[in-house]
Amino acid sequence: MKDGKLVTLAIESSCDETAAAVMLDGREMLSNIISSQIDIHKLYGGVVPEIASRHHLNNVNTVVEQALEESGLDMDDVDMIGVTYGPGLVGALLIGLATAKAYALATGKPLIGVHHIQGHISANYIEHKELEPPFMALVVSGGHTNLVEVTGYNECKVLGGTRDDAVGEAYDKVARVLGLGYPGGPLIDRIAGEGNPDAVEFKRVFLEKGSLDFSFSGIKTGVLNYVNSEKQAGREINVADVAASFQAAVLDVIVKKTVDSAVELGKDKIVMAGGVASNSRLREMLGSACRKRGIKLYHPSPVLCTDNAAMIGCAAYYKYIAGGRDDLTLDAVPNLEL
Repeated sequence: MKDGKLVTLAIESSCDETAAAVMLDGREMLSNIISSQIDIHKLYGGVVPEIASRHHLNNVNTVVEQALEESGLDMDDVDMIGVTYGPGLVGALLIGLATAKAYALATGKPLIGVHHIQGHISANYIEHKELEPPFMALVVSGGHTNLVEVTGYNECKVLGGTRDDAVGEAYDKVARVLGLGYPGGPLIDRIAGEGNPDAVEFKRVFLEKGSLDFSFSGIKTGVLNYVNSEKQAGREINVADVAASFQAAVLDVIVKKTVDSAVELGKDKIVMAGGVASNSRLREMLGSACRKRGIKLYHPSPVLCTDNAAMIGCAAYYKYIAGGRDDLTLDAVPNLEL
């Protein structure tokens, strides 16, 4: 403990960031260290699981040591160890989980397994001290697109999800088609600001009436077909216009479904979570739609949108005080459901 507050050492390694953090009572961040592998995976146009695991193995102990050093605390001060155990890349998850288990076994501290998406939602509690459930959460990342009704710190219900590509995955694939590089989300967000969102008409996919699910594979194919047809006709492609038009079609659907679901369920708060929650146009559009409906919008700063351990520490704290514990048989679950 420190100053009467519970100390959580947290570890996150679900994809290509090796991260560790030290948190006080879940919401106060003493350190948040992130070792990113983006420059490594850029060479391949996406995350290579084996390479990600190897770099986690090389980095994880150093990152934990840096987090403790920056916090000014040591393992004697730590009350619990939080760790992501799913979903994610199984090899990557196993590195973080094995490290957390080793610390728990060596020190006798409780082990708290955390769902990665629960962590992303919890990032908002760090940024916004006044925020409490219930609320509607929009989870948008490279691997997930979900609408989640959050009824408590440890209770939530998934109302809708993607039936094919996650939104971040769609951004990456379209960026590749347009020759922009990896990761696609920030690159498209930036260049779309220079384009005309009405230049190309891409279909908005709302699915059947009343559905809160998403589908992005069709628009990805639409972009590919447009680019190919323009090239075959010998016409020059305005990349900024295509990027802006693609982004408008995707975000129109996301914003409408998110706000409509909140209104239908009587929620006056919407929380954004995940890497795509840092998208400037999404924040702008959702913010405008929320203001029109009298809904308060919350989102974390970009460093807490990306994969990080502070959010895992926050979620671990709320699980711990509710009596949640895990033993050393806890295993990685790459397809863990929320």
